[in-house]
Amino acid sequence: MITTDILADSQSYIMNTYNRQPLVLVKGRGTRVYDSDGREYIDFVSGVAVNNLGHCHPRVVVALQKQAQRLMHVSNHYHNEPQINLAKMLVTHSFADKAFFCNSGAEAVEAAIKLARRYARETLKQDRYEIITMRGSFHGRTMGALTATAQETLQQGYEPVVPGFKYVPYNDIESLEQAITKHTCAVLVEPLQGEGGVIVPEVGYLRSIRELCDHHNILLMLDEIQTGMGRTGKLFGYEHEKITPDVATLAKGLAGGMPIGALLATDDVAKAFTPGSHGSTFGGNPLACAAAIASLEALLEDNIIIQSVARLGSYFKQKLDVLKKKYSFIRDVRGKGLLVGMELDFDGKDIVVSCIKKGFLINCTTHTVLRFMPPLIITDEEIDLLVDALDGIFSQH
Repeated sequence: MITTDILADSQSYIMNTYNRQPLVLVKGRGTRVYDSDGREYIDFVSGVAVNNLGHCHPRVVVALQKQAQRLMHVSNHYHNEPQINLAKMLVTHSFADKAFFCNSGAEAVEAAIKLARRYARETLKQDRYEIITMRGSFHGRTMGALTATAQETLQQGYEPVVPGFKYVPYNDIESLEQAITKHTCAVLVEPLQGEGGVIVPEVGYLRSIRELCDHHNILLMLDEIQTGMGRTGKLFGYEHEKITPDVATLAKGLAGGMPIGALLATDDVAKAFTPGSHGSTFGGNPLACAAAIASLEALLEDNIIIQSVARLGSYFKQKLDVLKKKYSFIRDVRGKGLLVGMELDFDGKDIVVSCIKKGFLINCTTHTVLRFMPPLIITDEEIDLLVDALDGIFSQH
C-alpha cells in the first residue's frame, strides 16, 4: 500500500486519540527509523523514552525469537522462569525486595495506588487512603492513574474522578507538609517531571520528601516510568539523591520496546498484597520478561551505556545552551541525563514538523517545551546534527 492509502485507513479504522504526524514508520535500527516512503530519521523520541537501547537491539531481538519458540504466555496460576529471573534482577539492582508485573506504566501506577491503600488498612490497621501527588505530574490515563495525574485538563470529561487524592505544587516541600493529614497513606512523585515539561527539582527535594514520609509514617512512592532504566544517568532516578523509596513503578524502557510494567516494593509493604488482592492476565508473561532481561543485561553489562548518559546529556545541554544564547525566544534548557527539555516562548508544534522535514523526530510537551529522549546509544555526532538542524529552523522563525 502507498502511504496515502495507509493514512486513509488509519483515519477510517483507528480511534482519534492522538495528533499523529503523517508518517508511517516501518523499520528501525539503532537510533534510526524509516518510513513507508523510505525516508530516514534520527529518533530523538525513542517511543517516548521506551527504546533506550535503540530500535531492534540485537540482544533483545534474539531473546524474543528464542522465547517465542519456547513459550509466549502462561497463566499466573503457574510459575514461569523469565518472570522469576527478571524479578530477581530488579530486586538485586534496586531498593526493592519484591516485584509485581503488569503491562504498562498506567497499570503499574494503579497497582501502586491499590498497594498503598491496602498497606495502610491491612498492615497498619489505620483509616488512611489519601495519596498526595504533584501538579504538572503525569502518571497514566486509566482512572486511578488519571486522577493521580494532577492536570485537570486531562481529567475533563471523565468526572467524577477517583476520590482520595490531593495535589500540591512540585518542588515545594512546605506545601506538601501542609497537605498531609491523618488520612494520608502515601506520596506519589516523579524524580523529574517528564510530560509536565521536563521539570528538574532542586537538589534535596526527594530527600526532604523521604524525611517527611518517615516522620509521618507514610509511603514514598516514586514514578520511575520515564526516569528509570538509565534515562537520567543512573539506573533509577532516585539514586541521584541517595535515597530509597518504599514503592516504585517502572515501564517504558524496561523491555527495549516490548509492553511491560513493574511495581517494586519493600518486603514490609509488599506483604499487603495476598493471593486474589491484585492480578494481571498478561503481566509477567515469558515473552515480555525475556525481552526485559536482555535489555537489563545490556544496560548493566560493565555499566558502559549508563555511564555515558551523564556525559552525553551534559554535552547535549551545552550545545542547546549555545542556541539559547543566540535566540531570545528560548526561555530555558534543562534536564537530567538524556531527558532534556528546551522551553520556547511560543507553541513548539511547528518546530516538530520542521524537524521531521529535516530528518529528525522530536517531541513537544506542554505546548512550549521541546522534549528530547533519544536512545541512550545516541552519539555526539547525531546530537550535533540535530542542534545544527534546530539552528537552521530557529534562524527562519
